[in-house]
Amino acid sequence: MGAPLTQRDSAVLTITLNRPDALNTLNVGLHAALRDALDEAAERTIRAVVITGEGRAFCAGQDVAEFDGLTEGVAKHLEATYHGNIRRIRALEKPVIAAVNGAVAGAGLSLASACDVRVASSAAVFVPGFVGLGLVPDSGATWFLPRIIGPARTFEWMCTNRRLEADEALAWGLVSEVFAADEFSARAAELAATWAQLPTSAVGMMKKLFDQGHDATLDDQLAAEAELQEVAIGSADFAEGIAAFRAKRPATFSGR
Repeated sequence: MGAPLTQRDSAVLTITLNRPDALNTLNVGLHAALRDALDEAAERTIRAVVITGEGRAFCAGQDVAEFDGLTEGVAKHLEATYHGNIRRIRALEKPVIAAVNGAVAGAGLSLASACDVRVASSAAVFVPGFVGLGLVPDSGATWFLPRIIGPARTFEWMCTNRRLEADEALAWGLVSEVFAADEFSARAAELAATWAQLPTSAVGMMKKLFDQGHDATLDDQLAAEAELQEVAIGSADFAEGIAAFRAKRPATFSGR
């Protein structure tokens, strides 16, 4: 392992995948460390989370050397490692930003896709990876990517294994911003700090609503919106938002 996995800066927790010599490929040890970091991220005073990679890659997917030692089968391995961390990201009631600093492929792409916001370095490249090994996408890729870039584009991309540059990822809507490589870390940190100043409870509830809205009926979604709006109106952030609006000043949210 390289640098420590987590670093706290005020209300922002940065999680850095830290196997740079292996392009931050995922093995059992890194999965466990990521699980602990995501559990740390659930702490109430953390209001934004960044996931990034150490060195020249974000995450090049699964450490294929680990396949040789699998005894329980791939399905059980995925459930014991990848699935829990993908669910943790979606369960966090705060924004999770994938800061794609370099190459990302395979399950690393799935990991980035599970985040709420994706930004990229101009040095980043995106490669599906799975089909090049005769595999199908996993770890949520077939759920997240069609919703982000559309089902037809996702199918073609996953099947052709095309290498996507950062500017193409931006044009596709896979990432929302591209920053110059030499200023990427600073710009990603600025972005995370901005997200951390938002009304965190409202952001968390919006995350829940958008996730469940994929499969909900209109009536179900109207009811869910009304239920969570009731919660939001009772929050300290709503009181601050109204007070700031009436005083014609910027709101200072506490995330409560």
